[in-house]
Amino acid sequence: MWGRPGCSACRWRSRPWCWSAPGTARRRPVPRGPDFGILSVNGPPGHAPVVVPTHFAVDDTALLVHLARPNPVWKAIETDPNVTFTVTGDYAFIPGPWRAKPGTEPTDGVPTSYYAAAQFTCQATIVDDPAAKAELLRRQMAHFQPDGDHAPIDPDQPPYGPMLPGIRGLRLDVTEVRAKFKYDDHKPVEQRTDTARRLTERGTALDAPTAAQQLRRLDRVGTWKS
Repeated sequence: MWGRPGCSACRWRSRPWCWSAPGTARRRPVPRGPDFGILSVNGPPGHAPVVVPTHFAVDDTALLVHLARPNPVWKAIETDPNVTFTVTGDYAFIPGPWRAKPGTEPTDGVPTSYYAAAQFTCQATIVDDPAAKAELLRRQMAHFQPDGDHAPIDPDQPPYGPMLPGIRGLRLDVTEVRAKFKYDDHKPVEQRTDTARRLTERGTALDAPTAAQQLRRLDRVGTWKS
């Protein structure tokens, strides 16, 4: 669940006051939330970008990732360490009749999508040192298996030690965040409340968390003022 309804907008917003170049304004920690996203790196000249879906963990102002050594991202990152990591959540399709203006025919309503999304611009650092890779994995496991129900992650001990050569770690230091929360904030409160009700009743895919996001936005944002 995403938790920044105060950043409401139907357009992408850059947050330089949160995420600025090294040596300028103080950067804030990456907010906790979804932990699965899309890593996009520049492809070779004349080729499409390399895109990889992956889990990640947060370490202050950085995202921590590990991928298999044969993954095609490595050559691209070695050439250009500037990458983008995209995370989306709380999304749902909103049918046209739900958005029709009061007093008009339901079929006159135009459908839309609700979603929360963030694009992290990052400077990537490849982690190959065995001890550093083990530490990166320990930080990831602290997030994904906080109960510690796993063997010690030690580069000199099985089961993880012998497997470390097969992966490479990746530290993505966030330099900028562009975020968008698209939930019809400009619509009347009554209509948005009704949409949340309809989402809850439909109950497919991510309808429930999207409805909860809408209700939370209504509580904190209320009537949108541009």
